[in-house]
Amino acid sequence: MALNHSSFELTGPYGDWRDDLQSQGYAVIKNVIDSDKAQYYQRKALDWLSSFNPAFDLNDPTTWINENLPVQSKVNTFNGYSVTHEKFMWEARTEPKVLEAFSQIWGTDELLVSFDALNVTLPNRKDRPNQKPWPHVDQSPLRRGLHCIQGIINLSHAGPNDGALMVFPRSNTVTEEFFDGTDPSTWERKDIRLFSEEEIQWFAERGMKPLKVQAEPGDLVVWDSRTVHWGGEPTADSETIRTVIYASYAPARLASEETLRLKREALESYRATTHWPHENVVLREQLVRLADRSVDPRSRTVPLELPEYNDRMLQLAGVKSY
Repeated sequence: MALNHSSFELTGPYGDWRDDLQSQGYAVIKNVIDSDKAQYYQRKALDWLSSFNPAFDLNDPTTWINENLPVQSKVNTFNGYSVTHEKFMWEARTEPKVLEAFSQIWGTDELLVSFDALNVTLPNRKDRPNQKPWPHVDQSPLRRGLHCIQGIINLSHAGPNDGALMVFPRSNTVTEEFFDGTDPSTWERKDIRLFSEEEIQWFAERGMKPLKVQAEPGDLVVWDSRTVHWGGEPTADSETIRTVIYASYAPARLASEETLRLKREALESYRATTHWPHENVVLREQLVRLADRSVDPRSRTVPLELPEYNDRMLQLAGVKSY
């Protein structure tokens, strides 16, 4: 049975980047943040990364090893240590042109924002080989139609050799057809579905090939959660430290009272949630755990630099009404 939530559809042509979002499943919106501001956000992100161990040196790649770094997932993201509520993260989320882009998508400026992760990908790490592609969609097969638009606030150069978002263009238009050919008893409510190498051939047979989304600091990348995608690793020729902030927005009217309660709890405890801003809000663990499941003694329950909340931020967080 499909999840009982209303979907939304883009109804172009628009004559702008939204046409790419509708037809290709992703879009790059140029110069949403000016270059100086993007450089500031990247510097704050790298300062945060450097705050955990004095042995870590951004200028010395030999120090780019697990023991010198906070715990991250296999996809180079950080959502523990209260990073999602660092001052610079909130500043980036409230950039006017970022909000304007999502307002154009949804037709309203009364938005909620996700409490999502920071990605810092250090190239050519000696202690960690590049991850294999892990194509997936971030929408349950039980949902039909457009429910979520994901976003990356890009703070570093993303060229052919650098770490960047990988997408299967146009896959958003056929993902539901793919699921219709699978056993419904295997469908889960969880809003992520990974594809095996055999399954991904289904998309290849329809002329779809993976594409690395190239972007510059200050660009905003958006994509439909039904688009097959993953975080692409840098090649051996890259010297760029990929730095991006994940931020998704959706109309506040779509959130239930329970979702708003969870968002308030997350905000008050400085915890991360999922990339969904308006539902599927799951609170991440506050204490970070090491590989042996013991608590990382470097765990932080408050940000290194506290955000300065204002009415707009509290509305985006879902704790103040529009």
